[in-house]
Amino acid sequence: MIVDDQVMVRAGLRMLLDEEPDIDVVAEAGNGIEAVAQAARCRPDVLLMDIRMPELDGLEATRRILAADADARVLILTTFNHDDHVYEALRAGASGFVLKDQPPEQLIAAVRIVAAGDALLSPAVTRSVIAHFTQNRGELPPSAIETLTAREMDVFRLIAAGLSNAEIGRQLFISDTTVKTHVTRLLQKLEVRDRAQAIVMAYRCNVFEL
Repeated sequence: MIVDDQVMVRAGLRMLLDEEPDIDVVAEAGNGIEAVAQAARCRPDVLLMDIRMPELDGLEATRRILAADADARVLILTTFNHDDHVYEALRAGASGFVLKDQPPEQLIAAVRIVAAGDALLSPAVTRSVIAHFTQNRGELPPSAIETLTAREMDVFRLIAAGLSNAEIGRQLFISDTTVKTHVTRLLQKLEVRDRAQAIVMAYRCNVFEL
């Protein structure tokens, strides 16, 4: 589902995505209120969500949509000119960010990545989150942290640093499959949706030294 207040942007994204055999655009919305209503009706797997929209912005729309459908995944459409929105979007439950001027193949890959249940956070986004929590931190870590094994804590630390599964595997000298297993288990133990939410928890609670 494509959510953007600019008709031409929506049309361009629809044309791009509809050409992919494994992607169907099931709905569009021009503001947050329409997005919430359409999401309830169509139950899309992935939503491309603009932040700045009339009537209801993308952040609040994301909160309402995910409150009603925990399985939905939201990709924020952004220009990264407003880093203050990065933190709020992650807190709202977004699973990743897509630059509006990215090459088409990167946008398509991002949709597939998020649809598969992974988060999409660039190093720039991770740095922005870290910078935010350097000045705003102090919540107590959840007791679930204590249930993580030493290896899961190693993986958690590297996720919080913004590393991909492949990079984590190289750091820890383990296979991608083993990394995925550890990631799945620690997300379940921490009761978070995806890597994005794990990163938010890590820095909100100061689990690791910033």
